Parts: sequence; structure tokens; C-alpha cells
Amino acid sequence: MKFIEEIVVEEFLPTIRAMLAEDLRDRGFTQHEVAEALGISQSAVSKYAHGDVTRHDRIVADDRVRELVDRIGTGLAAGDMSRVAALVEIEILIRQLEQDDLLAALHEEAMPELAEANVEFEIHDPDNALRERERVLASVRRGLRTLRNASGFAALIPNVGANVVEALPDAETIDDVAAIPGRLVDVKGRAMVPGEPEFGVSQHVASILLAARAAGVPARGAVNIRYDPDLLEAMAADHSTIEFNAEEHSPTAVRSALDGRDAELPVVLYQTGAVGVEPIVYVLADDAVEAARIVREYL
Repeated sequence: MKFIEEIVVEEFLPTIRAMLAEDLRDRGFTQHEVAEALGISQSAVSKYAHGDVTRHDRIVADDRVRELVDRIGTGLAAGDMSRVAALVEIEILIRQLEQDDLLAALHEEAMPELAEANVEFEIHDPDNALRERERVLASVRRGLRTLRNASGFAALIPNVGANVVEALPDAETIDDVAAIPGRLVDVKGRAMVPGEPEFGVSQHVASILLAARAAGVPARGAVNIRYDPDLLEAMAADHSTIEFNAEEHSPTAVRSALDGRDAELPVVLYQTGAVGVEPIVYVLADDAVEAARIVREYL
């Protein structure tokens, strides 16, 4: 009697680990960095590198496996994908391949009786919550990198700091919005990042985004920047620009300004300041990457 989990452990995992190790080495990772990225020992990496671990030819040849290895390698190398996200993506593929697919076929070859029994296997939901949260965090990281690599972005950071945020598809509270903890600040002409993106760490920009969504704007990403009349004029030539009242509570003012506007993305919200309130511009878009790209266009 052989379980499909044994096929996963004995055939799939050694193969995909070897493929990932090779991919990361080709991207310039050291043996130590590969071990850290994959959570395995350096001796295991050495075995993969020297071909001491047998790869299953049918698994290696599968286009979905090859595409996933390339996507994970790209994400780990760029810093966009965490180890948790990589693990989730591999788990999803495993469950897909277990259901009347490659791993199921290998299982039936090891247990011919299964073909006669017409056994079906349940798979995990490929759109599970953990996977979606990791996707959003990765998007915020990419948006942040877009801005940090853009010359002149630090000059657009307001005194209260900037942030890059993205909401989950069904976001209702700030706990459903990923952002940079502590906000981005300008330190001698460079945008300094306090830490890795997290959920629930943005009070202000997340609230603006949620208010816009509540008013019917289907935005999931947002970036806030310093108010500049010339910059706003340039943005107005390409995008919808909508002013809200800075003297009101911001989320309420945003909802009031957007009510009945049927605004299409991207949307540029702004307020020109009030007593104790710094004037700021908010770029709302499909996701954090798009919002950051729009800001970069006007630098």
C-alpha cells in the first residue's frame, strides 16, 4: 500500500527542490543563500548541485512545474516573494497535481488498484486566504521598490510620511490593508523604509483607501505624496483629480467628495490643507504597483 503523500515526498519534493536550487544558483545565489532561501542545509544544496539527488523526469518536464520554479526563483531573487508565499504556491500546485493529474497518475502506477477504484482526491482551495495575503504583500513590496528606485521620489514625501498600501479584495477594516509600518520618510534625499510590509499598520492612508472603496471606487492600491500644484496640474491632464475638504474628518470627506461621481481608476484625490493639516495627494489605482508606477511617471 502506497500513499500519494509518499509520491510527493519521494518524487516531487526532491525534484522541485533540486530545480529551485539550480534556478537560484543560476541567478547568482551562493550555496549558503540557496540554503537560506529554501530552508535546507548547505550539504543538501551541494547534493542537488552535484546531481546526487535523482529528479523525476516527468515532473521536470511538466510546464506548470517549470513555470512555478521560474516564478518562485524570480520572486525570491527580487525579494518580492517570501518563503511562506513560495511554500503556499508549491502546496497549491501539489494539490492540483494530485487531482486526476500528474501525481495522481504516478500514484496509480505505484498502486494499479486505484485506477480500477476511480479514486478522486480533494485539493486545497487555490484561492485561499493565506495565498491572497501573500500576493498583496508581494504587490506592496514591488510598489515600494518602484518608488525607491525612482530618482526624486524622496522629494515627494510629505512631512507626515508617505506609504504604499494595498487592500485585500473584500477589505473592510485597516487590518485588511497591507502597508509599510511607520511610513516612508525623507532622510537626506533618500526614502527610508522602517520595515517589511504588514497588515493593519496604516491608519491614515488605509482609511482613505477604504473610504474611497466604500464610495464605490474599486481601488485596491494607494500611495500618498506631497501636494504640489504643478504636479497636480500634470496629473489632471491624464487622470481624474478630485478634491476633498481637509477640515472634515478625512474618510468622511473622501466619501462625500466621491459620492455619486462614478470615478474610474486611476483616481487622484487631494486636499489643500487646513489648520494643522498638511496638504497631501493620494493616488488610487488597481493595486500598489500601479499606484507607484503612476507616481513615478511624474517625477
